[in-house]
Amino acid sequence: MNQNYYDKCAGEYFNVTAAIDPTAFLDPITRFFRAGAQVLDVGCGSGRDLLWLKNKGFTATGFELSQNLATLARQHSGCPVIVGNFFHYDFSQIRVDVILLTGALVHVPRSQLPEVIERIFQALRPEGLLYVSLKEGAGEKQAEDGRTFVLWNDDDLRSIFAALHLKVIYFSRKTSRLNPDDTWLGYLLRRHK
Repeated sequence: MNQNYYDKCAGEYFNVTAAIDPTAFLDPITRFFRAGAQVLDVGCGSGRDLLWLKNKGFTATGFELSQNLATLARQHSGCPVIVGNFFHYDFSQIRVDVILLTGALVHVPRSQLPEVIERIFQALRPEGLLYVSLKEGAGEKQAEDGRTFVLWNDDDLRSIFAALHLKVIYFSRKTSRLNPDDTWLGYLLRRHK
């Protein structure tokens, strides 16, 4: 159901998300990036963050499951967008300095999150940074549009990151701009040396 929503409602999703200013959550983490860093925005959606990153001088590439959203993201940002499924894609063929998973993993079943993060992490260069944001809460939440969101608490996520040998170098907790009932947990991560 989640994939069908993004394919069928790409225009609606774009209209709701593209105009949101991502400065509040992107600006603090980009202070950790080197100048001109190559960034892969996995689950790039409308291309909003791609455009912001490009305008800040970063080399941004998107990755999106929905062909329809990928087309809109390319048009909106002027950045390349790879169409693929992160459950199966071979990320080892990409090399970037930073990976953004801004809300990209909200539909991933709890048991599969570590495997998905590990798979995507293959695209990072040594010393690379991984940003992950997920919704805070317990269990799962069903949206009116039929999408299912997996909710997380800080302790569980930190346990997963530790098991993957990832160190948290920045953390944030922010209220959603779209829905004040949603809180986003954000983590900037680096592999332990």
